[in-house]
Amino acid sequence: MSEVKVRAEKSREKKAALGADLNLEQFSRQGGAWEYDPGYRLFSPEERSHLLKAGVELTDAEHAGTFLQADARVMHCTANRPGVEVLPITEALAQYDWARELLWRLVAVDADKYTAQTELALDNGYFIRALPGVRVDQPVETCLYLRTDRFAQHVHNLVIVEEGASLHIITGCTTHPGVRSGLHIGVSEFYVRPGGQLTFTMVHNWAEDVHVRPRTGVLVEAGGRYISNYILLRPVKTVQMYPTVTLAGPEAVASLNSILIAHPNSELDVGGRAILQAPHTRAEVIARSLTTGGKCISRGHLVGQVPDIKAHLECRGLILAPHGIIYAVPELEGLAAGVDMSHEAAVGRIAAEEIEYLMARGLDEEEAVSTIVRGFLSVKIEGLPEALTQEMEQAIQETGKGM
Repeated sequence: MSEVKVRAEKSREKKAALGADLNLEQFSRQGGAWEYDPGYRLFSPEERSHLLKAGVELTDAEHAGTFLQADARVMHCTANRPGVEVLPITEALAQYDWARELLWRLVAVDADKYTAQTELALDNGYFIRALPGVRVDQPVETCLYLRTDRFAQHVHNLVIVEEGASLHIITGCTTHPGVRSGLHIGVSEFYVRPGGQLTFTMVHNWAEDVHVRPRTGVLVEAGGRYISNYILLRPVKTVQMYPTVTLAGPEAVASLNSILIAHPNSELDVGGRAILQAPHTRAEVIARSLTTGGKCISRGHLVGQVPDIKAHLECRGLILAPHGIIYAVPELEGLAAGVDMSHEAAVGRIAAEEIEYLMARGLDEEEAVSTIVRGFLSVKIEGLPEALTQEMEQAIQETGKGM
């Protein structure tokens, strides 16, 4: 076999190794029998501090609603603003016959064994709805929490932003400080009705041996707007996430933004797809990935099905350690004349002259690296708790140490 073919074969092997299949039987379905906690009194100071790192404040103040599920139990759920509904998904399905008709329309139940497992052994999940014309200024806070080691959590979430409504959800997914392993399967289906706007910010702060399998579908109707922000800065074992957003009506807009750090022994397979089905729709998929020794696939796929659409894909990766691996996989698929789609992909390292430039202005080497990393990962997300903003800054500073 030629050297070129050998290298190609090794490359395929590495790609196949990312996000390797899991044996579901290695995880437990015996979660804790946690009580409902209307006042957040059952959380220790250590837990509170840890939850803050995922943006979970354990307060109903300044939130339009809150939802917290620990293992399979809903520990807190409330709506604090007129026109906003927050319920466990099992209660919503019992209350609204039409809600069941929306399940499994945007994510196929037989997409893989993780979606099938969620249907067969559902724990719970959240139902969030903004009623027509309601403009919600404060975010709805949700938390999906692994509180028992080795537990496999199965959730199905349904979000509906009715016509002309506006909603921001901040969801923090994390583990108890004493939990090191587990599995989280999260199926999410989001509906943005005509003229509605949904901003969905997801912060993952898992433990070193946790496997994460989100499966997400989004439908945006005419004049609707969907903004997704995904932040993963701390170690995790594996993540597979590839949300699909369908722009089904004219003037619909989608923006998918992700910020990832792949730590040693982490395997991340993260991306997003936008399907532009109607004229005058716009989409962008922006990814910033950085490795300090872990493996990362950064995917993006734009599908233009009709004329007069505009979409852009940008994947940028930065390698800070000798054994770090990044694959940038941009895809453009034009199915009609008159589409306008572009992509930009780059994988590189920090140039020595950039570090030397900053050191000449008084920074030491680690401070210089942290400054460059901060600029590379810079993002402005409205509505984040101050504690989470500080946690993001600390994670970036730690990334620069020893590089």
